[in-house]
Amino acid sequence: MKAVVMAGGEGTRLRPMTANQPKPLLPLVNRPIMEHVLRLLRRHGFGETVVTVQFLAALIRNYFGDGEELGMALSYATEEIPLGTAGSVRNAAEALRDDRFLVISGDALTDIDLTDMMRFHRDNGALVTIGLKRVPDPLEFGIIIVDDAGRVQRFLEKPTWGQVFSDTVNTGIYVMEPEVLDHVADGTAVDWSGDVFPALLAAGAPLYGYVADGYWEDVGTHASYMKAQADMLSGLVDVDIDGFELSPGVWVGEGAEVDAEAVLKGPLYIGDYAKVEAGVELREFTVLGSNVVVKEGAFLHRAVVHDNVFIAPSTNLRGCVIGKNTDIMSGARVEEGAIVGDECVIEAEAYVSSQVKVYPFKTIEAGAVVNTSVIWESRGQRSLFGPRGVSGLINVEITPELAVRLAGAYATTLRKGTAVITGRDASRAARTLKRAMISALTSTAIDVQDLEACALPVARFATAREDCAGGLYIRTTPGDPQGVDIMFLDPDGADLSQAAQRKLERVFGRQEYRRAFPGEIAELTYPARTIETYTRDLLRRVDMTGVREAGLKIVLDCAGGTASLVLPTLLGRVGVEVLTRNNRLDEANPTETLAERMRDLQRLGELVSSSRAAFGVRFDPVGERISLVDESGELIGDDRALLVMLDLVAAERRGGRVALPVTTTRVAEQVCRFHGVQVEWTSTSQDVLTKAATRPDVVFAGDGRGGFLMPEFSTTVDGIAAFVRLVGLVARTRLTLSQIDRRIPEAHLLRRSIPTPWAAKGGVMRHVVEAAGDRGIDTTDGVRVVEEDGRWALVLPDPSEAVTHLWAEGPDADAAQETLEEWAAVVEEAGA
Repeated sequence: MKAVVMAGGEGTRLRPMTANQPKPLLPLVNRPIMEHVLRLLRRHGFGETVVTVQFLAALIRNYFGDGEELGMALSYATEEIPLGTAGSVRNAAEALRDDRFLVISGDALTDIDLTDMMRFHRDNGALVTIGLKRVPDPLEFGIIIVDDAGRVQRFLEKPTWGQVFSDTVNTGIYVMEPEVLDHVADGTAVDWSGDVFPALLAAGAPLYGYVADGYWEDVGTHASYMKAQADMLSGLVDVDIDGFELSPGVWVGEGAEVDAEAVLKGPLYIGDYAKVEAGVELREFTVLGSNVVVKEGAFLHRAVVHDNVFIAPSTNLRGCVIGKNTDIMSGARVEEGAIVGDECVIEAEAYVSSQVKVYPFKTIEAGAVVNTSVIWESRGQRSLFGPRGVSGLINVEITPELAVRLAGAYATTLRKGTAVITGRDASRAARTLKRAMISALTSTAIDVQDLEACALPVARFATAREDCAGGLYIRTTPGDPQGVDIMFLDPDGADLSQAAQRKLERVFGRQEYRRAFPGEIAELTYPARTIETYTRDLLRRVDMTGVREAGLKIVLDCAGGTASLVLPTLLGRVGVEVLTRNNRLDEANPTETLAERMRDLQRLGELVSSSRAAFGVRFDPVGERISLVDESGELIGDDRALLVMLDLVAAERRGGRVALPVTTTRVAEQVCRFHGVQVEWTSTSQDVLTKAATRPDVVFAGDGRGGFLMPEFSTTVDGIAAFVRLVGLVARTRLTLSQIDRRIPEAHLLRRSIPTPWAAKGGVMRHVVEAAGDRGIDTTDGVRVVEEDGRWALVLPDPSEAVTHLWAEGPDADAAQETLEEWAAVVEEAGA
């Protein structure tokens, strides 16, 4: 008798286990699913078998070969494109024309009596006999109704509960007469259940259903994959398990070494040549593949570990799947439902949360807490925080559940009874997440003063002023309407320091959140007149002399953001004539793409030019950063805007220090030197720049990305304060922005980003230092190499992406380009 094994499916629901291998090769108790199917066929006398293959077909052919090792004769029918369940069998028609044949899926575990099914088919004179099984949940399968004689009466593919009329489902096992292939179109995608069988039933063909008593499990999901392993170990399915039974339910493969001091609580399976050391505890339904090494102190319960995996001491694996050739390092934990793909590295003390999927060839950094799946990223990062706080896709990476846990962790780092300021941008997503976080804060005995929708500088101001322990601000990720940033503020309204971030991450990683007793549930209040207080304080501290006398006209663009909530109160007191655009909250567009930003800046420039205004300012959607347009309507780029503001402040103060990141053009030194001001170079980290601005002699700071700090009012980035300060400076200097810009020397600063594998980043920086030789080196942030003629290059690895950033500056454009190319070649060579 002949059989057809369908083995062409991709198994997308089982990814990442099937990301780089076909579903039929997934191991069940150390044998591929399809091998169990082939052994069942051989047991029932099917010696000649055709295997239909499509997805990663070569892997299946290479593994099973011609079937000689199984005592069978295997041939293969390869589909160039997916042809469906019926089309794939039709593709093998040349080998099936002689006699009836059996069709069976290569990715389902079963011990159905195929001999009796063949007898049933023959006795009833059927054209097709469909193997049926009664299941408790038929929603994912095709339902079939048969009469008392077994003849098929009705089909329904994947019904809803309202359509369920039976618990008898199609197993995908069929006995067929060869003439059924005449009803399948050649070379096109055709399915048995959806196309061929309903047509045959309508034509009155003899279709019968054989209700099987044996075991059958469609291994189509992670849950069913784990269940199939457990059922095999429990003896619920009649299959062969390689190895010998060391004790009841404890199976050990050939050449395996199990220390007498290891604790084994079956049923479980230890594969060929695996090594289990003393002090290891293996509990129920654990499966170890071949050549797995489990070191002392490891604990595994319901863990399925594929071949050639190394499990270091003190690891903890529960209810998870570990792909082949993966290393689980000391102290790592992988929780329930997590799937780690092939050839990954889970470094020491890393924590992979439940239901997380880590795709093949990824590295999870030491100490990382991974709460979301690692699919496209090259690695799961140690740090929860990115450059803008905790960031991710709305309702994908950043969910209300995650927000609650984050707020609970943050509250746990604070004393009970303290207060926290909360605020958000105009988006509905931010509002939803903020409400979730407020609930977590109050349930942890932290009072909340909610500013609702507000400008980020106002939230920072209120946090610093109101004797609060900190603050939370939620905003849409700049340039990405699908993303959201959760920003945590310290008692001064600044971003959390690196030390405070690490403390929060430790609590979040342990998930040991404090909870208040019923009488300690905290209070939610809504502070009154915060904007008025902010406005009054700003105008009192920033020098506004000469503004009313100057008679300035200014055009402002609020970008539909929260700056529009502050400006009506502020502008009436400033004493300038103002034309405003987008002066409203826009919930539908809480952020802006680069194209939208440039379009609006062009429109702003047109309005400035046509209205003969002194200049124009465009705020970002949360009022933190500004873009400048001069009196002729020309955009002043962020690099030049920093120099213009620096020149204005330095010319007026004639002393003190300014704080600037090391990525700033050294033209800034010339400007400061001319006005008798000193430069303090800082790292690019926002909290370091903020800390520098708190020093008494610092009169100005800027980050070169439209962010300005005015220490006389606030030591945090504040676009509204920067605008007010600019008004006063321009009013008193009596020069236009273009005149100020023209008196500043031209800068020749270039930047490039080079892809760099994570594992190569340290080597790249070492290579840069070696390549610098005797040249001067500055390591304030990254490595800055300084030439004798004033040229310099800065090499800085990105903290959150697999890239290395380069800056290069020279006395002219050619020199800057030459320097950039030189160091780009160094980085590319070292990172190759």
